[in-house]
Amino acid sequence: MQGEARAPAAGTVLNALATGTGAAFAIDEYVRASVRLAPDAPVEGDVAGVPDADTRLIERCLSLVTERFGDGEGGTVRTDSEVPMAAGLKSSSAAANATVLATLSALNAVDAVDRTDAARLGVEAARDVGVTVTGAFDDASASMLGGVTVTDNDADELLAREELDWTVLVWTPPERAFSAEADVDRCRRIAPIAEVVAELALDGDFARAMTINGLAFCAALEFPSEPIVEALPAADGASLSGTGSSFTAVGDRDSLERVEQRWSARAGRTWLTSTQHEGAMIQ
Repeated sequence: MQGEARAPAAGTVLNALATGTGAAFAIDEYVRASVRLAPDAPVEGDVAGVPDADTRLIERCLSLVTERFGDGEGGTVRTDSEVPMAAGLKSSSAAANATVLATLSALNAVDAVDRTDAARLGVEAARDVGVTVTGAFDDASASMLGGVTVTDNDADELLAREELDWTVLVWTPPERAFSAEADVDRCRRIAPIAEVVAELALDGDFARAMTINGLAFCAALEFPSEPIVEALPAADGASLSGTGSSFTAVGDRDSLERVEQRWSARAGRTWLTSTQHEGAMIQ
């Protein structure tokens, strides 16, 4: 009883901390999960290259899937990530999605649940172990379905999904920021701005939406807005991703290569990638 799957990372269009409405877009960087199941086995998780990693989320994902679609089997889940952890690039959502699909594959139960509901399983697991503030259905749906998604995170409802062909520039500084530690009260103060961003996103104006989101949430979460200003007007849009610490900019490759030169002068990692439309997949 073995299964493998991968799920893409994502960037932020609208952070859901202010109002419960969020939006995110999948990018071409991945978390992979390998699952081995056995009856009556303990559930154990492992993150490649991170011996002291918190494995509660992926372990809960395995247990939740076997409780719903198997006979409560246990086993091991191992994740291997191209995505830096605690950097705002939805590594937790990607790990949850990959684990859910890999476990369904090990149970030969992939057809028993549609992709949107599979994303909801990962969100449920994240809430169970307390690694999310909003439920992160925006991040989970973008990673599971691909493309750009807009969601009501309070109701775990998918409001819109589109596919956009963007080149994506990512800068991840050395510092890390855990979403569960974000100052929710400060974020809720900018709810009127987040409501405008949500309207733009639902109208399909994702690039402008993410820029306004980025400027507002940099202020709320006390991140510097200089990377966003540096990216404009060459980029179509730029934002703080999630609750930090990464920033993303989107647009055409030639323009973003100019932004890359500026961002690369900063400490950390800067790289170019692209949007991803296929979402999570069995391997």
